[in-house]
Amino acid sequence: MKLLSVNVGLPREVEWRGRKVRTSIWKNPKKGRVEVARLNLAGDEQSDLSVHGGADKAVYAYPAEHYAFWRTELPDMDLSWGAFGENLTIEGLIESQAMIGDRILIGSAEFVVTQPRMPCFKLGIRFGREDMVKRFLRSGRTGFYLAVLREGEVGAGDRIEFTLHDDRALSVADIAALYARDSDNQATLRRAADTPALPESWREYFRKRLWEADE
Repeated sequence: MKLLSVNVGLPREVEWRGRKVRTSIWKNPKKGRVEVARLNLAGDEQSDLSVHGGADKAVYAYPAEHYAFWRTELPDMDLSWGAFGENLTIEGLIESQAMIGDRILIGSAEFVVTQPRMPCFKLGIRFGREDMVKRFLRSGRTGFYLAVLREGEVGAGDRIEFTLHDDRALSVADIAALYARDSDNQATLRRAADTPALPESWREYFRKRLWEADE
């Protein structure tokens, strides 16, 4: 497993449907070592902290393996690393292999896998397509968020190593499917609701799904 690119970006204002929207979805590769702080990377900043960022979503990782699919789906787009707003473009670890609660070491920083990405309308702004959010979710190629367990530095070319991995745990793909397509799977809902590493907002959502199903 390997880190291919570290991507950062600051907020900018763009025109969308006749109004100005503040977004940080545009990310550009950064050379050299990049400092990892508890809430983000050096040179990176989230625009709307009510829905982005925070300890559970400090860093966003996206598998490079998905780019071939999107280059076929979106042949007119320039899809360089960071195109999906990811901070870390990674190789060798996709959603079905990344388990909620996994701990990974990259450079001198350590992270924990927390949740899949559920995109907002700003993904559509980035690609100039109103259907992009639906296409992104339907593809199952969500990438995943990382919390920072230990601050440090990362850089392109760093190896990615597990420091804790449980292949019996729910994967990022499991959680994304449970949210998007499999919301009546009671057994998996219970497992998700009882997964300590999953952020409380997700666990509460799945508990409510159980409650509604029991009514």
